[in-house]
Amino acid sequence: MNIAILGAGAWGTALATALASRQSVLLWARSPAQCDALSATRNNAHYLPGITLDPALTFTSQLSAAVAHARNGLLIIATPIAGLRSVLSAVTKELPDNVVWLCKGFEQETAMLPHQVVQQVCGENLPLGALSGPSFALEVAQGLPCALTIASPNATLRSRVVAAVHGAHLRVYTTDDLIGVEVGGALKNILAIATGIADGLDMGLNARAALITRGLAEITRLGTTLGGRAETFMGLTGMGDLILTCTGDLSRNRQVGLGLAAGKSLDDVTTELGHVAEGVRCVQAVRKLAATHGVVMPIVDSVARVLFERVTPQQAIHDLLAREARGGV
Repeated sequence: MNIAILGAGAWGTALATALASRQSVLLWARSPAQCDALSATRNNAHYLPGITLDPALTFTSQLSAAVAHARNGLLIIATPIAGLRSVLSAVTKELPDNVVWLCKGFEQETAMLPHQVVQQVCGENLPLGALSGPSFALEVAQGLPCALTIASPNATLRSRVVAAVHGAHLRVYTTDDLIGVEVGGALKNILAIATGIADGLDMGLNARAALITRGLAEITRLGTTLGGRAETFMGLTGMGDLILTCTGDLSRNRQVGLGLAAGKSLDDVTTELGHVAEGVRCVQAVRKLAATHGVVMPIVDSVARVLFERVTPQQAIHDLLAREARGGV
């Protein structure tokens, strides 16, 4: 199957090289210089250092050529959510009926989920879906086992993604709960920042377990309010992705929390990281959504206060512990 992947960051490159031995994969890089470097060196030195890309993988910096390649196959958008709207706008009239995305989060300016951005730009009749799951790009590129989920209301598109991606070390599950999958993928990044802070302050494994569990409760509250199904948040793209991102040191959002706990500024942490940490970008949008819908999200609120209101990590943890006792688990 012809597959075009738009975005040569870590995750886009990792999936491209993982699929190239089985499918005809064309990877689009925004910069012609990056495209030339990928082709010449067979390595994405900035995002996936040390990984030799599959010899069958091809590259282009021409967006229209990438879209044309996927006309009868599958188009996968692998930009950060901040770039989703601009990429779609550039090729709206050329888009095939087979679009999925890897990006997670809420658009910063609009608080929209990815599918809402796609529908606003391209119309509501386009078959669309999110490919998500507990997945570190480096491990996918190394050929280690990984389970993913394709979420789409369109059964034909779900089947197409399974045919394209399922196989070798990649296992693909399906669901029609697009909202639930997107909300889980967005909020786990914020909770990973919180867990990184707690671990960086040496608060112990009990505190980590509590944060992950109570974080899952916050995700479920907002997710079901927005239209997701509760059972989705207990699966791969909910609990699974949350555990991975909160505990794995390959998690960029966890690294943000660890850096903040060490006393570094947010600017210094993100500069050292050199990659996008989506939890930082979307936490304010999530905070506003929670307020709009009357959803209580104290951990999300605490992360926002540390990131943007000069509250120290120590004070934020103290305030969380000092909250009035409440029922439930």
